[in-house]
Amino acid sequence: MVIQGYVDPGAGLRLHLNENTGGCSPRVIEAIGRLTPTDISTYPSYASLVVACAKHFDVDPDWVLLTNGLDEGILMAAIGHISRQRIHDAETIVPTPAFDPYPNSTAAAGATSVRVPPNADLSFPTEGILKAITPRTRMVFLNTPNNPTGQLIALDDIARIAGAAPQAIVLVDEAYIEFGGVTFLPRLANHPNVLVGRTFSKAYGLAGMRVGIVIGQPPALDPVRAVTLPFNINVIAMAAVSAALEDVEFLPRYAAQVHDSRERLYAACRRLGLGYWDSAANYVLVRVGDTAPFVAALAAQKIHVRDRSNDPATPGCIRITAGVIEHTDRAIQALESVVAGRQRR
Repeated sequence: MVIQGYVDPGAGLRLHLNENTGGCSPRVIEAIGRLTPTDISTYPSYASLVVACAKHFDVDPDWVLLTNGLDEGILMAAIGHISRQRIHDAETIVPTPAFDPYPNSTAAAGATSVRVPPNADLSFPTEGILKAITPRTRMVFLNTPNNPTGQLIALDDIARIAGAAPQAIVLVDEAYIEFGGVTFLPRLANHPNVLVGRTFSKAYGLAGMRVGIVIGQPPALDPVRAVTLPFNINVIAMAAVSAALEDVEFLPRYAAQVHDSRERLYAACRRLGLGYWDSAANYVLVRVGDTAPFVAALAAQKIHVRDRSNDPATPGCIRITAGVIEHTDRAIQALESVVAGRQRR
């Protein structure tokens, strides 16, 4: 049987999908509980949530499009700006390592992905991206912080790329920006060909609700809006996002734990002789060597991490979610025992 989505690893601590390991705000659960039978039986109206999101992100409501997870926003951006325009020789630029929906959405739009490898230290290849831009370039996918490296893209570099490709849409995926770095949103008014993608899945703990947002000026956003289905966000998810935005204490508290957890993971890696990269996201990329037995040994202790060794840019690497401090400490204990067991062999 072909399983849709990711395979559930089973019981244990889920540190493999960059989820909020502490769950969502209690206000979210309360808001869902207040929904009425009529709320569920009628089609949703998005106006109030669009206004709330626009206020939260300090942009014009006309610049906001709600999507069914940021994944849908990425796909609709490719369809709206490539398929809908009947551009048959289109290319997209995908810096690697990359989030799967970038090349997948490119293929769905009938375009070709031009992959640009990272610098040797996994930092962002600005010059490589600029060299890859051609008249056929119709989209550039920029992920900051990058998944899985956690590396940031300098705002000036994003602006340079947008300026060098005026015929293309530059989609800046900021799914993890709440954990570190500075958003490109304040510069968006100067760049009509840039879309910024955000999500409520990670920092707000709403991955199960599937709500994302694409933000941009109308020339960039309207073609995406034109191909997005009219009732793509359900009323339960809308109530969840509204409540999450109202709880202004939740995000700073969780982001502080993520920062502490990253530092603890760095220290553990130094102590254990494992390579790692400083991260601005809620995960840390760690080089362990032979990943399969390492991941299996952690799973045997009910600690689930992501094997990233299949990506040519990250051989021998695993990615570990850094979230609630208690969970990170459990993961570090498991790491220590696996490394010790490997050294004894």
